[in-house]
Order: sequence, then structure tokens, then C-alpha cells
Amino acid sequence: MTKQLDLTDIQGNVIRAYGRFGYPVARYVFLNIRDSAKGRAFVGAVTKRVTSSVEWGDGPGQIKQPNWTVNIAFAYQGLKELDLPRSSLIGFSHEFVAGMKDRRDILGDDGPSAPDNWDPIWAGNRETREQDVHIFISLNARLPALLEESYAWLKAVVADYQDGVVILGGHLGEDGELFDYQDVNVVMENGRPTSKEHFGYTDGIGDPVFEGTPNYDLNVHGRGKQMEDGSWAPLATGEFLLGHIDEAHEYPPAPQPVLLSRNGTYMVYRKLHENVATFDAYLEEHGKKYPGGKELLAAKFVGRWRDNGAPLVKAPDTESKAKFDMAFMGADDKGKDKMLSDFTYDEDMSGAKCPFSSHIRRINPRASLEMVKGTKPGSMIFNEGAFDTPGALTNRRRLLRRGLPYGQVKDRTRDDGNHGIVIMMLNADINRQFEFVQQQWINYGNDFQAGSDKEILLGNHSTDEQFPSKAVLQVDPDSDQAPYFLSKIPRLVETRGGEYFFIPSLTALRMIAMGVVDPT
Repeated sequence: MTKQLDLTDIQGNVIRAYGRFGYPVARYVFLNIRDSAKGRAFVGAVTKRVTSSVEWGDGPGQIKQPNWTVNIAFAYQGLKELDLPRSSLIGFSHEFVAGMKDRRDILGDDGPSAPDNWDPIWAGNRETREQDVHIFISLNARLPALLEESYAWLKAVVADYQDGVVILGGHLGEDGELFDYQDVNVVMENGRPTSKEHFGYTDGIGDPVFEGTPNYDLNVHGRGKQMEDGSWAPLATGEFLLGHIDEAHEYPPAPQPVLLSRNGTYMVYRKLHENVATFDAYLEEHGKKYPGGKELLAAKFVGRWRDNGAPLVKAPDTESKAKFDMAFMGADDKGKDKMLSDFTYDEDMSGAKCPFSSHIRRINPRASLEMVKGTKPGSMIFNEGAFDTPGALTNRRRLLRRGLPYGQVKDRTRDDGNHGIVIMMLNADINRQFEFVQQQWINYGNDFQAGSDKEILLGNHSTDEQFPSKAVLQVDPDSDQAPYFLSKIPRLVETRGGEYFFIPSLTALRMIAMGVVDPT
């Protein structure tokens, strides 16, 4: 029996990555609550315009697609300011309560990524609390003019509750200018929107599919979980939504009452600056020496070719890439999605095609971590019978990814521009999912038999020249070719701010607004 979700109760940004649905621009606004009663009234007013996950269209049970969307989430301190009962507050996860800044050591936010270097909005004020981020509101729009329309609406609602809720400034823009919001937008090429990010990679591929997801997005090949017979199935809903069974056949820990947590989720918001000049220079330096050339090396960094996202396990060299491109051009959208996502590392356990330190292998190792070394050097043998499904370890670490790039790269010879990506990751358990991936798979390589080697793109690579970061690009163990060593990897991505938020259901939003959350 197919699981049915109450799409009228789930906020729209949980089910949809808006950028793929015709919303190329967005604005993220953060607010501080100064008066609890007015704050609840403000939440009630916003809730009336919150976009749900109901399907868009002209058919039964569908609604017309809006010109702009509204979604809302709360930091822990915001829920306290809204007077949620203590018996409910203590049910939220420790990581959410502590906040991202206090988890910086776990996340590897050090050096240029340390909170002291974040945008001013994240500085807060420990004495007055009047600069703390309490509420997050996202506005996604079809056109820039419509985005301005949505922001005008939000400012009018804030004005209705004057002094009760305040929009916080402090988002860093070009030349040190500070804004009251964080704008994001798709990267444009020749006047047309793309799915690229500022390093030049095709982005947003392979978002997880879970049970209850509407049919418009139910392409599970490579995006769900791999079964014993090699087929694919959607992941358990509880990996992403509270109040539902997860992959361990349990309900994820959640606050009480059930109506407060069910159909809600945790959101990890991170603003990541991309050092494009450093990236280009490092790629150019090693691309001259790497046997396959610069573009293959760039593909090795991520595990996908930059132009169309072709995975290296399917197109490990230029010849196979050309064949992939021909088939890709002739495929429909669903076929293209399958080509980009439907693969495993079963035939690449040596890392010769997709390196162990590449981005996609670290973020989603698929079933490859349930292999053990064989007797032959470089060989791997499946650890039979250890788990219910081949990718059980990975299935518990998946993340829904939302967000868009920000800024424009105006000068690729400098790192100090205002450009990067705002990434928002949704999960039911911040520690088990996001923090584990960030700490153990991005900033540490032991699970991949790579020692302390970090993920190439996102790793918090050492800024100390005495302890430089490195990575090994593996080769076929049966060949005469030597592995290629990436030495002195620079910090390519820097954290510029972030926080942990709770995205409530529509039911929970109404309860919060009315002040009727009752855990008894």
C-alpha cells in the first residue's frame, strides 16, 4: 500500500526544491521577537499565507501555482520567546537547542569559517537578546518584481505588529554593504537560468525520494534506497519528517505533543562563500600535471563532470563521457534524471573512477561502506547478511537539500567577492544526519579508508602550512598507473553564517499562533 502524506499540513519547501519549479529568485529574512503575544499574532498572520505541499495544477485536489511562496521556521530561542511550554521545549534535540555556533567544533567551522568571521547578523547580543535570530522566513518568486512584491507584503505584516517583531539586518553584500535580507538566485549564463553554482558544476542532482512523495518527483532510481535485488525504493518518511517511521522502524525523537512535531522537520541553514579564484588557480595548477587534464580533474573533485553532471562511475574518461553525452541529449527529463542518479559504486570499489574524497562519494556513499577488504590488494568483498538493505548505513545519513546560489562572480581573480551558495538541509535528526556527515564524512576520511583526508570541495582544509591537507586520486589497482596526490589543498569553501531551525507543520503553526501547545 502506498503511503499517503497530508500535503495540506506539510510546508511546501519540505517537499519541493523551489528552484526546480520555476522560482529562480528567493529572499531569506530573519526576525527577532520583542513581544511574545505580538509574536504569536505575527505567526498567525504569516501562517495564512504559508505555502503547503499540495500539488499544483488544475486537477482535483490541486491548487494553482502561486507567483511567490512563503515558508517559516524557528530557532530554539524563537520558540522560547513564543512561550512554548517547557515540557515541549525539552523534547527538542540537544543540537537544535545549542545552535550551530555552539556546535562549531563538531562542524569544523574554524579558521576563516569560524563564527567571528560570519556575517554580522549572526553576532547576536548575549545581554539584550534583541539581535538574536528567532524566526526565518523564505520568499521564493517567479520573477524579481514578484519577489519585491512578496517582501513588501512581509514588511506590511511586520508593521502591523510594530515593536513586537523586528526584521534583523546584517547580511553582508558587495563592498561591505549590509542588507536586511539574504537574496539568492540561480546562476545565469548568456541571459538564461542554469542549474550551476559558482565553481561551474551542475548542482542539485540526486535529492532523496521518500515514501509519500507525490508522483511528480517519484524517480527513485539512485535517489531512494537500494534493495537486496538491486531495485530501488523510496526511503522511509521518518528520515525527513517527524512523527513518521524511519529506516530503523522507529519514530525519530521529537517534542510533545505529537501535533507539534508531526509533519515538521529540522532545517540546517548555512551560508557558504566560494573562493573561486583559489579554486580556479588550484585546478589550473594541478590540471596541467594530471594525466586526464583539467576537466577530468575537476570531475574527480566532485565525482561528476562539470557541464551536465555525468557521474564518473558511468563516464570515467573522455571517450565514455562522449557516449554518455550523446545518450543524454536524446533522453527525456525522467531519462536524464535516471542517467544522472541511477548508479552504485559496486564496480568501483577501488575508487579508480570516483575517488574516495570526491564530493558525491562522501555525501552519499550508497552501499560502498558495507564492503570489506578482500585478500587481493585493492579488492573488496560484500559483507553479506550484515544489514537489511545494501545501503543501510547510508540510508540513515541522507539529507534533503534546498537553497540557491547567492551573488555574482564579478572577478574570478579575487576571492573577496560576494558569491557562494546558501544551502538548507532538512533532516529528522540533526546529529545522526547532518552533523555526522559533516564531521565524519566531509572533514574526516577514516570510513573511506582515507585516514584524515577531507572531502576535496567542502573540507575544512588546513590553513597551517606545517600540516597541509591532501587527497589521493585512486587508480585501477591492476594498472601500472600511479595514484595522483593532491597536495596542499586550500580552503575552497568558507562558512559565513548559519543556524539550526525547526520547520513546523501547518497544524503546529496554528497551535503556536494561538498559544495552545499542550504536551499533557
